[in-house]
Amino acid sequence: MKELGKISQKSVASDQVSMIEIDDSAAGQRIDNFLLRVCKGVPKSHIYRILRSGEVRVNKGRIDAQYRLELGDLVRVPPIRVAQPNEAIAQAPVPSADFRIIFEDEHMLVIDKPAGVAVHGGSGVAFGVIEQMREARPQAKFLELVHRLDRETSGILMLAKKRSALVNLHEQIRENKMDKRYYACVHGEWASDWGRRRAVKEPLHKYLTADGERRVRVQADGLASHTVFNLIDRWPEYALLEAELKTGRTHQIRVHLQHLELPIVGDAKYGDFALNKALARANAKPGLKRMFLHAYRLKLTHPASGEPVQFEAPLPADCRSFVAQLNELRESRSGSNPETTPHG
Repeated sequence: MKELGKISQKSVASDQVSMIEIDDSAAGQRIDNFLLRVCKGVPKSHIYRILRSGEVRVNKGRIDAQYRLELGDLVRVPPIRVAQPNEAIAQAPVPSADFRIIFEDEHMLVIDKPAGVAVHGGSGVAFGVIEQMREARPQAKFLELVHRLDRETSGILMLAKKRSALVNLHEQIRENKMDKRYYACVHGEWASDWGRRRAVKEPLHKYLTADGERRVRVQADGLASHTVFNLIDRWPEYALLEAELKTGRTHQIRVHLQHLELPIVGDAKYGDFALNKALARANAKPGLKRMFLHAYRLKLTHPASGEPVQFEAPLPADCRSFVAQLNELRESRSGSNPETTPHG
């Protein structure tokens, strides 16, 4: 049996059981992500297999893949053959972490995530943001996602560089002390009797479709959910909204807008599928080939200094172009001047 001590110092053994004591660099991390990090070169499917079989133990007990490690935990890892750098094993290279950095200090990292990039691997996605960032920063002892964005959503994404920062930021999320704002362009008519502000408090329920896809719907016995939508601009058949999250449920903005019969433009799960197809055509005007949902602003308290901080990410070029096309169409139809819209 190989005694590893602190995980940041050594690696797993291929010919014997390894015992790993969790230090500050790994505390707070999920066991599956931890194993993927220390067992470089081992297929993800094998990592989940040894977790399901109980070959991986924490403090002599079985755990599931969602278990979060604590400081001082003793992890038993079975013999695993880890690929060596000089071995010619066919593996997909981790893509470069080419993300715009909005803010970084010793405690946290804030990036502008593009649409189409998952925040983490899994469910058919080989590498997400977190895997790319860890690959790009092998010297980083701790790097964890603070929150998530849907793959199709662009905008502000936070990562913690210290366990203490992660704990503090998670506490702010739980206590609803973060102010998260999104831009969403929707298809449909904003009701005149709503004014410029509409609160939605419909409970949400997660379920699986027949083919195993995760979905969310409004359901009376679902989790309490609260979104406030502010009207920014409108056109015939479209509206640009600011979404203000009061809770952080899966697909919350998307499902609440579907409930209002204002599906997000380009939303492949909850949107108008015929419209999305038409907008994605090569010469469509207006045209858009992505979901128009962008996390543009985040206000919080810095986890170390306690000072209020605010981060912003401007609308991506494809979304700005879509808004500009809507303005052009409105001008050509009515001859009126467009209202001001956010161009970041």
